[in-house]
Amino acid sequence: MKLLSFFAVAACRYFSTEAVPVGKKPYGKRYIFQNKKKFAKTDSKPPKRPLIQWTNEQKKALDAACDGKSVFITGSAGTGKTFLLQHIIKKLKKLHGSSKVYVTAPTGVAACALNGQTLHSFAGIGLGEVDRASLLERVLLDRKACYRWKKVNVLVIDEASMVDAILFENLEHVARSIRVEASVGDNRSWGGLQLIVSGDFFQLPPVLKKKKKGAKEFAFEADCWDSSFDLQMELTKIFRQSDALLIKLLQGMRKGEIDDGDLKLLEGCCSGYEPDPSAVRIFPRVEDVEKVNKTKMKSLNQEIYVYKAQDTGENQWIRQLKSGIAPDELELCVGARVMLTKNINPFRKFVNGATGTVKKFKAVSEEQYQFSDMCSPGSFLPVVALDSGTDLIVEPEIWVILDGDKIVAARRQIPLILSWALSIHKCQGMTLEKLDTNLSRVFDFGMVYVALSRVKSLGGLHLSGLNPKKIKAHPKVLHFYQKFSSEQQEDKKVAAGDKND
Repeated sequence: MKLLSFFAVAACRYFSTEAVPVGKKPYGKRYIFQNKKKFAKTDSKPPKRPLIQWTNEQKKALDAACDGKSVFITGSAGTGKTFLLQHIIKKLKKLHGSSKVYVTAPTGVAACALNGQTLHSFAGIGLGEVDRASLLERVLLDRKACYRWKKVNVLVIDEASMVDAILFENLEHVARSIRVEASVGDNRSWGGLQLIVSGDFFQLPPVLKKKKKGAKEFAFEADCWDSSFDLQMELTKIFRQSDALLIKLLQGMRKGEIDDGDLKLLEGCCSGYEPDPSAVRIFPRVEDVEKVNKTKMKSLNQEIYVYKAQDTGENQWIRQLKSGIAPDELELCVGARVMLTKNINPFRKFVNGATGTVKKFKAVSEEQYQFSDMCSPGSFLPVVALDSGTDLIVEPEIWVILDGDKIVAARRQIPLILSWALSIHKCQGMTLEKLDTNLSRVFDFGMVYVALSRVKSLGGLHLSGLNPKKIKAHPKVLHFYQKFSSEQQEDKKVAAGDKND
């Protein structure tokens, strides 16, 4: 048994990545495995970035954010909310300094995708399951949390659909109380700090342990919702899909509305033919996902390579990393269907959501090691034949949690997950070429819409377990967007009238 930088036991090889010092910025070089069996650097001369052509809606939201206004950005799946949010964050960090802009989301997966932290971690509220006075007392006893609330100039919250009304109200109360007391804010909503919130309430709703009839559920029901924002903007131009029929279908499903024509389209995707083997299968429940992936791996009967994540940082932040997209242990073998979980090179379409098949494992030589600080000689890296037609040697990547401008935790892991199957929650925000989904166990509002809106075209969609009754939108959400749309239309009329004058 040969021990190098991996540890071999039975039929498995274990690869442990090196740690990343907390407080430093992680960088690395990446290589494509070409047919001539040479490594070519992909980031030595990056392609020239095209100028971003913002829509009027995107530009209005961006300008308002840069002018110091609090903004709520919403819109259906595929309208570029995340892309716009990332650009706003970049701009605001330049304006205020990275240490004054805090990026958060209600789940670890969403937070890690933006190199941020969970909303609960930032706020210092624990699980938040106490009354408002006790919650404020808890935060006041947390020196680091108090410091964050006093220091922050801009608070970014992504995936707002999963933030409930009581949490939103409690956080506003905590922000105002601490900032007024410390004389860094005033008695306006959120103590005067700038709020940038993004999300689509037609997508996955808050997870509430107890649902009381008539009780507040969604963040927009909070008493302080309207006073929290100077601008609320809905993005309407869809970039993910170009098929007019699919766009119409998805827009109807988003609101729980489908007609006979829509049903025929969906039934056409339920035909008896076998789905494309390369299609990602999506399930509502995690247990179904794990069952499919384990069964498929076992059926390949190949040597397993196990990649163990390497974490650095404080335990409270490492716990958040564990709930992110990068697993503690990643098991791979030749023939495994996998998906990239990070944007490696968007211009070459090596992006989050890109799928492929593990072709082989390549040992890292001394010669190759001198070009990369991300792996060690003797390590085995997966060579993935991407469905786009390119072979890619996948090196370890780094996920970080930023507390302002400081890295407080980091995880180094191979940026892949098994992709025979995924959960609806894990695929939120992804774009897929081919999708096979079983909807028989859908259990909540918006789940059918989230699943189907991942795919780029009707030709890449295969359905089973379709029940039209499960295509539904929450009545409160429908009412919110009807009111929201009416107000936006009225604003446009007023603006048009001002121009005519």
